[in-house]
Amino acid sequence: MSNFSHKMRLSSSLIKRLHQKITDFSSRSFTTTEGHRPTIVHKRSIDILHDPWFNKGTAFSMTERDRLDLRGLLPPNVMSSDQQIERFMEDLKRLQVVARDGPSDPNALAKWRILNRLHDRNETMYYKVLIANIEEYAPIVYTPTVGLVCQNYSGLFRRPRGMYFSAEDRGEMMSMVYNWPADQVDMIVVTDGSRILGLGDLGVQGIGIAIGKLDLYVAAAGMNPQRVLPVMIDVGTNNEKLLKDPLYLGLQEHRLDGEEYIAVIDEFMEAVFTRWPHVIVQFEDFQSKWAFKLLQRYRNTYRMFNDDVQGTAGVAIAGLLGAVRAQGKAMIDFPKQKIVVAGAGSAGIGVLNAARKTMARMLGNNASAFESARSQFWVVDAKGLITEEREDIDPDAQPFARKTKEISRQGLREGASLAEVVREVKPDVLLGLSAVGGLFSKEVLEALKGSTSTRPAIFAMSNPTKNAECTPEEAFSIVGDNIVFASGSPFCDVDLGNGHIGHCNQGNNMYLFPGIGLGTLLSGSRVVSDGMLQAAAECLAAYMTEEEVLKGIIYPSISSIRDITKEVAAAVIKEAIEEDLAEGYRDMDARELCKLSREEIVTYVKDNMWTPEYPTLVFKKD
Repeated sequence: MSNFSHKMRLSSSLIKRLHQKITDFSSRSFTTTEGHRPTIVHKRSIDILHDPWFNKGTAFSMTERDRLDLRGLLPPNVMSSDQQIERFMEDLKRLQVVARDGPSDPNALAKWRILNRLHDRNETMYYKVLIANIEEYAPIVYTPTVGLVCQNYSGLFRRPRGMYFSAEDRGEMMSMVYNWPADQVDMIVVTDGSRILGLGDLGVQGIGIAIGKLDLYVAAAGMNPQRVLPVMIDVGTNNEKLLKDPLYLGLQEHRLDGEEYIAVIDEFMEAVFTRWPHVIVQFEDFQSKWAFKLLQRYRNTYRMFNDDVQGTAGVAIAGLLGAVRAQGKAMIDFPKQKIVVAGAGSAGIGVLNAARKTMARMLGNNASAFESARSQFWVVDAKGLITEEREDIDPDAQPFARKTKEISRQGLREGASLAEVVREVKPDVLLGLSAVGGLFSKEVLEALKGSTSTRPAIFAMSNPTKNAECTPEEAFSIVGDNIVFASGSPFCDVDLGNGHIGHCNQGNNMYLFPGIGLGTLLSGSRVVSDGMLQAAAECLAAYMTEEEVLKGIIYPSISSIRDITKEVAAAVIKEAIEEDLAEGYRDMDARELCKLSREEIVTYVKDNMWTPEYPTLVFKKD
């Protein structure tokens, strides 16, 4: 791999340090960099109304209408942003009833279309609506509805959003990045469409997942929407249906593989980090075959992370620690938990590695601690229990293969079924990351009733909803009322009768990835370290009160997502400082960042979160 971008980053960092002003922060008062300052625009009249970044619609004041040649192009009544939202919400409630998109999930897709139209014409109002109604609309712009959107994206496509790099662009990517109009990009979410949620290879239609993720970066983390970029790397598709579809928008050829594939990703990474040396790149929904390889290839050179591997792992770790607390125990007892994991793809292995590291750290962080932690996991894939007898075992799963002597003592064997493993192991936790809907059958759940735990936990984490290993109703009705239940997609709580509620916790990656991205950005960290990811997970685990976890509530409400993200970002920054990775952000250099208390770091984060308010627009000729 070329060292060009790495050298660019080093020289950029040096120049930044040489030019930084010495600022007196003794008063510890921070001015937001995302504050309300006039915005210079180079367009007027109808062009402003057609630009979603600057369009305010009927909220343009009469002064702005005169200044920007808008008088007569809008109805005369000037409306506040609150009045605009009230009108939109009334229309949304009415239109979602009549806008039907077929029997599969008409209401959700209708809502997505209506919100997308608002996004196309007025970004500020779109994010204002999304933030104010995040609990209702996060499942629309993200999982589970985004999966349905991706499946139908060729038919839903109206207005281009983001950038597309394809196998046909080899040798051109360095110049292509300059076609994007923004001189500053803070966050990129990139996918190759090879494994969208649990839906498989959707090719170029996977761009929908990158757009949805960045909507949450804006809504949850306060990333400036003008400085985010969704990206699709189209290297073909192996989806035969798409290859034969005359309306498919992507390359209709089989996927590149091997060195050819890596060369395309290498070229993309060098191009974006050459133009934007401080950008953060989140890899999203790459098939397991490449997810780990690309993560290991780039993570020590670029500011990047893989949400499927690292984000999912962090959310799962937070939930697992919460499940320990729900048993009335301290989180330090986590290494004693027996965990059966169903699924050995990128997400499953990512969780296993993170959980093992967490246990080992609690046990002393030495070789014996890692070996002791390994013995707490039983991994089951499509072929059954993974043991050292498995032929052609995936190298990533190798560390978790059970030893022959161990399993013979337990009455198990290579390839034992999930139900057999649960019956014999009697685990504290049954964790599903298989993407196989209904995998936790009645037989499996009946077997879990024999758990030695006082409060067994079931994590049906696969997305979208139809791929969940079981529903909360099935879990509570079969295993019993005294369980902890979590899922990847949203489900309603279960009425257990007698005034008791079976809480369904959504282990959504959006609890962590916005805070990881924001914390990395504001710390100026050169990389996203394991310690930063661990700090994020532990912050989320500690967010819930003791009273809440004892009720079985191990994840907070999505409605608190901006506060959660603020706390997670602060924890990430603090860890980056402790690991001597922080280089600072804008006027806050590394030395001043190191002087901040934890409360001051939280304030620093809050002051740098963008909020959707209409700026004053001032026209200036080019």
